[in-house]
Amino acid sequence: MISAPDRRRTVVLIDKAREAGARLEPACRVVGICSRTYQRWTREHEIKVDGRPTAKRPRPSNKLSNKEVSQVLSVCHDPRYGSLPPGQIVPKLADKGVYIASESSFYRILHKAGEQNHRGRSRSPRKHTPPKGFCATTANQVWSWDITWLPSEIRGMYFFLYMIMDVYSRMIVGWEVHPTESAELGASLVYKAVLAQGVFLIHQLFMQITAGPRRGLP
Repeated sequence: MISAPDRRRTVVLIDKAREAGARLEPACRVVGICSRTYQRWTREHEIKVDGRPTAKRPRPSNKLSNKEVSQVLSVCHDPRYGSLPPGQIVPKLADKGVYIASESSFYRILHKAGEQNHRGRSRSPRKHTPPKGFCATTANQVWSWDITWLPSEIRGMYFFLYMIMDVYSRMIVGWEVHPTESAELGASLVYKAVLAQGVFLIHQLFMQITAGPRRGLP
C-alpha cells in the first residue's frame, strides 16, 4: 500500500512527464503503476487516501460460537469417542444425523485446548536413533548386500539376484540367482561368501547370530 504523500509525489512526476509530451500509459509504467490507478488517485482532482488499513471488516459468519466449541469438547470427552480421532468422530456423528463442526474444526479446537494428543491405540511419536555408520579402511571390513528383481521371458515372473559387495574394494564377494526371495537363501549366500573370502572372525560372529538357518550346509 502506498501512502498519501508518496501518491502525491507520484502524481506530480506523472503530470510533469505528460506536460513534457509523454503519454499517460508509459509514464505510469515507469513509476510502477497502471493508468487506472493514476485515474483513481486523481479522481475529483484530489488524491484519495488508501482506506484499506482503516476499513471495517465484518467477522466471519461461520465462526463457531462458544456453545458450539464447548459441545465439540464435550463430544471428544465422551467415553464413546474418547479414544477416537476427529476423522472418525465426525463420520460417526453424521451417521446419527448430527453435525457440530467439520473435522478440521475439531482438530483446531482440540489443539487450542491443549488436548491434541494421540487418541486410542495410536502410539505417540518416538525418536529413532539412526543406524550406526561404518567406515571401511581395507577390504573385507564392511560388506553391503541387496536383492534385485530380474525380469524373465514370462510376463509377471521374476528372478531374484542376491549379491554381496565389499564396500572398500567394490568387489562382488558373492552372488546367486533364485526364483524366490527368502531369508534362508540370503543367509546361505552370506555363509558361502564368508567361507570363500576366509573372513574367519566374521564367520564366527555370523555363526553366533544365525546358527539356525545353516543346517545342512557344508
